[in-house]
Amino acid sequence: MTTLPFLDLQAPGFSTRSDAVHAARADSWCAETPFGLAVLRHRQAGLLLRDRRCRQGSHAWPQKVGLTGSFADFWSRSVISHEGEMHKLQRRVALGALAEPDILALSPFFDQITYDLLDRAGADVEFVADISEPFAGRAIAALLGLPDTDAQSLAKDASTLGLAMGIKAPTHETAVNAATDRLMALSDAMLDGTTPVTPNSFVPRLQAQADTLGLHDRQMLKDLIVISIFGGVDTTRAQLAFAAGLFADHPEHWTRLRHAPEHVPAAINEVIRMHPTTTWASREAVEDFELDGVQITAGTTLHVLVHATGTDPAARHDGRFDPFAVRKVHFGFGGGAHHCLGQFVARTDMACALRAMLSRIARIEWAGNPVYLPDSGNTSPVAMPLRLVAQ
Repeated sequence: MTTLPFLDLQAPGFSTRSDAVHAARADSWCAETPFGLAVLRHRQAGLLLRDRRCRQGSHAWPQKVGLTGSFADFWSRSVISHEGEMHKLQRRVALGALAEPDILALSPFFDQITYDLLDRAGADVEFVADISEPFAGRAIAALLGLPDTDAQSLAKDASTLGLAMGIKAPTHETAVNAATDRLMALSDAMLDGTTPVTPNSFVPRLQAQADTLGLHDRQMLKDLIVISIFGGVDTTRAQLAFAAGLFADHPEHWTRLRHAPEHVPAAINEVIRMHPTTTWASREAVEDFELDGVQITAGTTLHVLVHATGTDPAARHDGRFDPFAVRKVHFGFGGGAHHCLGQFVARTDMACALRAMLSRIARIEWAGNPVYLPDSGNTSPVAMPLRLVAQ
């Protein structure tokens, strides 16, 4: 029987980007954890994310960490927790409402939001509060066809839902459930027209797509709206802040990127590899099978660690942040049938924000010490004091 290394994902101070994880990766393609197996190498991660002997693994996350109430109920109904035909149908509804031309049409709004926030913030900023969170809130408001005045509450509630995906989720249960209830009520109001939205924005497109497919399930539509708000805000908010921090650490790459903005999409990918907000993508075995010497039993959860697999030497990565290097694909947006529905939205709004910053900011410098959530589950900067030096 293969003896695997052990990683305590819930230990105080544990980081999925730590030397301990890298040492375990050198020893084995996977490690034991309190929540199942951690997948550490790129090749096996790619195989498992597409393996039909596995289902989406975070469907049971609320139960695993002891969350109950509105969020747990929503999570069990959501597209994330479904498999087979119902999953495919829900994805078709959502993706039809997130078509690339519709998202690209929002690019001028994303650009202007960034310029507005930079003008208001000045040089010394708390990047999350002043830039990344309001940007993410205003970006999702634009997608939904809601006014900017709704952006702050959207960002706050979506960020609160992000706490449900961390290892300390039960300590936030009351706040998470209240935020879920507010977003459900907003979704209901947008669907019935009591909260008006811009014509041909996300919710009308979602309704039209559902009607075309003959899916008349109001709760399904509400759940799709809430998951879109949650993912759309939380990912952009955290990854933009992590990007700013990485460029503060590596000013030479910021300078180089200013002269080669066509590399912005690659830079975003490198940020996600190096400091992902979703630290793992999960699968659950639905039958017994063996992979590269490890016997996996039905019911085992497999967590693909995004940083470990993305910086695996086999993925053409040397462990150093370099937005200009050629890498293999990362798994920050998952993979296979459950590949993130909103990944094109996230890539588009983050690219707009980064390009706008590059056009205005000559250097990003640290102005204090950042504070982060634990580096397991969903993580994020809590506070990030930076100095944005104008050109």
